[in-house]
Formats: sequence, structure tokens, C-alpha cells
Amino acid sequence: MKTIVIYNSQTGFTERYARWIAEAAGAECVELAEAKKRGFDEYDAIVFGGWACAGGISGLKWFKSRMDQWQGKRLAVFCVGGSPADNPEIPGALRNNFSDAQWEKVRVFYCPGGFNYERMSPMSRMMMKVFLRTLKAKRDKTEEERGMVEMISHSYDISDRNYIKPVLEYLRADENKASSL
Repeated sequence: MKTIVIYNSQTGFTERYARWIAEAAGAECVELAEAKKRGFDEYDAIVFGGWACAGGISGLKWFKSRMDQWQGKRLAVFCVGGSPADNPEIPGALRNNFSDAQWEKVRVFYCPGGFNYERMSPMSRMMMKVFLRTLKAKRDKTEEERGMVEMISHSYDISDRNYIKPVLEYLRADENKASSL
């Protein structure tokens, strides 16, 4: 299966996951800016990765606008964010990025990345600092909010190659069926 992995990364975590997926799947890996100049007829599977931003996925609008053109292709999206994989809000947040029809055509995955304040855009860094200041000032914080304050007070990296396993399993599903026949 000929696969391409397209990514939109701000601080490097999404790019890291995209490269890990591409390497493990024997796929081509390109940045979103490059992908916008290409055609995709030759690919059997298209994987898109973007970073979590206020409940959305960066660059996803481009991917969704092309989904109808990619009939018969295996489509996957992975979102990289700063929350641990077991955050109960993640499934709902991912689902909210797609219409019902789009959700039926794509598999969506979450990969924990982290925060890298040094590589954030000035606007993103400022927004995070305001959010952190507001959260710190809140009285009667929940245990979850106290944990979030601790986590986002500094740069951190919780990325791990193990989080690409479900993406690879999805991409290889047809191969596994064919080899068992």
C-alpha cells in the first residue's frame, strides 16, 4: 500500500510523530505546505497529522476539504497535544472536529506530545501564559486543574513511539487480512 504522511507542526512534536509513522509504514513524509502543491492519485492511504489548538487540529481544514476527492483511499488523522493519552476529554474533542459523514470516512488518533515554549510562536506562547496565569489565580482548583498548572508551567516531552502503533495497525489492516487468506 502506497502511503503518504502529511503533517503540520509548530514545535516539532507532530513532525516527530509523522516521521515515526512514515518510517514504520515505509511511507513518504511531507510538510503541509509541500502537500498543498501535490496530487494524491498514486496513494492508497493518506495520513494527516496536526497539533491540538483550542479544541481544533491545526491544518485539518485543508485535509477535510479534500476528503471527498479521496474516495476509496484509507484516510487517517492523528492529533498531537500536550495532554496525556488517558485524558477523558480527548475522544470528544477529536470527534468534534468532524461532521458525521467525515467521521465515517476517517480514523482519528491521538498522540501525546508536550509543550516546547521555546519553539512556540509568540502568539501561542502569549496565549499559553495568559491561560496559565488565569488557571493559577483560580481559587478552589480541582485536582485536575492543579495537575495542569504543574504540567504546563514549563516545557516537557511525553511523546513515545508506542503511540503510533494504532495508526500502523489501521494502515496494515488490509495487509493482515490478505496474508491470512
